Amino acid sequence: MRLGRIDPSALEQIALALAERGYGIWPNFWPQEEVQGLLAEAEAGWNAGVFAPAHIGHHGSRQRRPEIRGDWIRWLDPEALSPAQARYWAFIEALLRALNRTLYLGLHGVEMHLAIYPPGTGYRRHLDQFRDAPHRVVTCLLYLNPDWKQEDGGRLLLWPDPNREDVYEAVLPEAGTFVCFLSDRIWHEVEVARRVRYSLTGWLRRRTLWD
Repeated sequence: MRLGRIDPSALEQIALALAERGYGIWPNFWPQEEVQGLLAEAEAGWNAGVFAPAHIGHHGSRQRRPEIRGDWIRWLDPEALSPAQARYWAFIEALLRALNRTLYLGLHGVEMHLAIYPPGTGYRRHLDQFRDAPHRVVTCLLYLNPDWKQEDGGRLLLWPDPNREDVYEAVLPEAGTFVCFLSDRIWHEVEVARRVRYSLTGWLRRRTLWD
């Protein structure tokens, strides 16, 4: 992916992976100069105290359970994006349109946040879709961590078959790696990180009653 240009073939590859397997993993996908800018913004926000602890559950069942989910998040406002955030958001919107054309998913909007896992935190195995709110359809992850090593922990684990816990993909959250999967189908987990772990997490959504 080149800075300032969205490659139609990349969008086609993502659509094909979702159609065939339900997920895809692309190392070195987003330009490193863009990743560095996003990382610097995330670090500045963390140091300024603008991140909030993430919760599990939905609406009235929301609760803070750091033993299950330990990340801190900052939601992006599409009306107040930095230039680096705006370029990535434009790519995600282009992906939304491409998936509607090719897979007929009926996608309507985007939501996205920066996520930070302090050392010693992770997120246990889960799906990204609530039973009573099936609006999240596709999950998109961009990792921002330079020089990430196996010993740093924090891998993303993906289970293509929910009935086979012994068969999974393990993804290092290396800077520039892009991961995309079907939110209601692919179970996944963030292993406990041993250093601060940064990502940009987004969802492509269907229309809801409150849209």
